[in-house]
Amino acid sequence: MKAHRITAVMTALALTAAGSSGLTAWAAPGKDLCLNTAASSGQDQAAGETGTSGSQQVYVKEPKTEGRVTLSFAGDISFAEGYANMVYYHNNGDDITRCITPEVIARMESADIMMINNEFAYSNRGTPLSGKTFTFRAKPETAANLSLLSADIVSVANNHVYDYGETALLDTLDTLETYKIPYVGAGRNLDEAREIVCFQAGDMKIAYVSATQVERSYVYTREATDTRAGVLRTYDPAVFLDVIRRAKENSDFVVVYVHWGTEGVSRFEADQQRLGHQYIDAGADLVIGDHPHCLQGVEYYKGVPIFYSLGNFWFNSKTRETGLVEADITREGLVEFRFVPCLQSGCRTTLITDQGKRKKSFQYLQSISANAVIDENGVIREKK
Repeated sequence: MKAHRITAVMTALALTAAGSSGLTAWAAPGKDLCLNTAASSGQDQAAGETGTSGSQQVYVKEPKTEGRVTLSFAGDISFAEGYANMVYYHNNGDDITRCITPEVIARMESADIMMINNEFAYSNRGTPLSGKTFTFRAKPETAANLSLLSADIVSVANNHVYDYGETALLDTLDTLETYKIPYVGAGRNLDEAREIVCFQAGDMKIAYVSATQVERSYVYTREATDTRAGVLRTYDPAVFLDVIRRAKENSDFVVVYVHWGTEGVSRFEADQQRLGHQYIDAGADLVIGDHPHCLQGVEYYKGVPIFYSLGNFWFNSKTRETGLVEADITREGLVEFRFVPCLQSGCRTTLITDQGKRKKSFQYLQSISANAVIDENGVIREKK
């Protein structure tokens, strides 16, 4: 296991400003300094100006292949107590490798940077939101599973991280920082929710940003403001588009991870498409979506792929096609984009290895995609 492959920062700065003792920073050649304002984080922190524009955090990674970085993504995951998948987890000795099989975990570990959607709160406190049908809260110690799954970064921009109110959201942020897991998409205030997480991998700086479009009608999940904790919303994308533009100005490759769409709908919808195109116009080099709890297809816009939904990765007992998405990038941009088919069934997520089943999975994904083709190896290309 890579346990924690993340190494925060390389060069110490001597700082004399009040409250800045011990802060460290690293700047890529020719790039702006990445900033970190997560004062309670267990990771090293970087220093610099902050304010209404938000800030950035940077982590140094050593890519497995010189000149090439592999990014990997999984969809919705939940460690929330009281649901079937966690009953299975406890009945199997609290061993996540009995739930997400070693073959899947090995594939996750093979990436240089692995990202998942953390769709629940880590807390022992709070009260479930009144009127909400499903509320998800996990024991803080289950965050240790993120390292076992080789997760380098998580999104907390979703419609369940606030299920037990502000107290549990704050506990979630504290827990992730205690376990040294970077997160994007929520914060103790709007400035934190807009923070950009960067990874310096070799000579490339890769920026991650995240926001949620849902809920789209009745809103349970509170939006972050200047004075209160919450998620970063993109129902009106103006603020999030500014975050993407800032990320583009200060990095070589921008990943947008977005919570959007309608649950149970396998075809992406016009509002998702409209947002995805706006993200790319603002500077996104790759758009990865989740929330529908099922796979949605791929669309290319201006040569940039949008994978509309990765679906459930390990979320409940239902049988759902799922998978990992892998993106190989170089200084020239995205050079290969792949789908690694998996299956969530009976509270386990397994790797699909049977060639016939793999072929069916690729054919299905292509059938729900727009202008993308998937070959027998899962490589996704734009249909010309």
